[in-house]
Amino acid sequence: DFFKNNTWFSHTNRHMMDEMANHATRINRYIERYGIETVENFIDSCLSLENLIDYHSPYIKRKREKTKQREYRSTIHKLASKPYMDKYVNPPEFIEQQKIKLKTRGEQKKKFPQEPEKDVLLFFLNHAPLESWQQDVLSIIREEAYYFAPQGMTKIMNEGWATFWHTKLMTEKILSDSEVIDYADHHSGTVSAQPGRLNPYKLGVELFRDIKERWDKGKFGKAYEECEDWERKEKWNKKLNLGLEKVFEVRRFYNDITFIDTFFTEEFVRKNNYFTYKYDPDSEQYKIDSRDFKKIKEKFLFSLTNMGQPFIEVMDGNYENRGELYLKHRYEGIELHRGYAQETLKNLVKLWTRPVIIETVAEDKPILFRYDGTEFMVGSIEE
Repeated sequence: DFFKNNTWFSHTNRHMMDEMANHATRINRYIERYGIETVENFIDSCLSLENLIDYHSPYIKRKREKTKQREYRSTIHKLASKPYMDKYVNPPEFIEQQKIKLKTRGEQKKKFPQEPEKDVLLFFLNHAPLESWQQDVLSIIREEAYYFAPQGMTKIMNEGWATFWHTKLMTEKILSDSEVIDYADHHSGTVSAQPGRLNPYKLGVELFRDIKERWDKGKFGKAYEECEDWERKEKWNKKLNLGLEKVFEVRRFYNDITFIDTFFTEEFVRKNNYFTYKYDPDSEQYKIDSRDFKKIKEKFLFSLTNMGQPFIEVMDGNYENRGELYLKHRYEGIELHRGYAQETLKNLVKLWTRPVIIETVAEDKPILFRYDGTEFMVGSIEE
């Protein structure tokens, strides 16, 4: 029900099972031709990069301004000569050679892509020196990554929606009185909270229940939001009974980020005792950091943005005219894990076959990670 009706799944292939069977056939064909080790090693490299896509591209038509390329105008400095000697001192062949050299130099200086490219895998498909079978395998990985992306973008909602209706149907329609205790015992394990871990089943179902209760009682709108009397808000009940209508609307149009941003309210946080925590090196334990609603919500939304993955963009596919790939990490307060960055660069180099560089920030300073196929280097960026 959720996958069928949620708008974030509207662009997914409804015949993906057939498509995946086709993918398997193509992969098996390449294994027969090139060997299982060669193909599997390449697939492993591609799978490690499958998150380097633009998750929102299926829903947005990005208008890229077409920059008008300046027409090439040659500026040939002829050798000084008398007019009657010009065709001998500066023969047409010489002039043409100079034009070609200047044009080639101008082309080499052109930067590509013209704008930062979020879909790194698409950039590789278009520009990496891959064999035809490698291109096909990479396109398969990318296609399946986009297919599964909406599931990652709606995990809390999806699990919460399933739990909401599972509980409602079992307790109100299906179970006999003698079966309720066994069901409750089993269900409690599903929605139990584990220390230091977010349970999407619990958070999702609690939010859907809260939405239903609020819209049944009319706990929304300007009058309710502007009310500063907590006791009055707790007893607020206009008996509108709009809860089910609202949860179906939420199921259709929201993803996890908009779901949390809209319905993860201060009242909900207070009622469910949410807080942020951090590691205390002195006691070597995790301790409560804050119970402030804004900080809790901000940290929560940040962890969901881009499905918790770093934003990586292609800045230049011919960095300093050496054919090197220049990437940039959009730093938003969390540094790249150096070990993960190193392994990712290794796999990027396998596909690009030239050195790969990524610009990022460490200890509040811009730095470069570079891997050339043999050595991993870290360098500072000169301001």
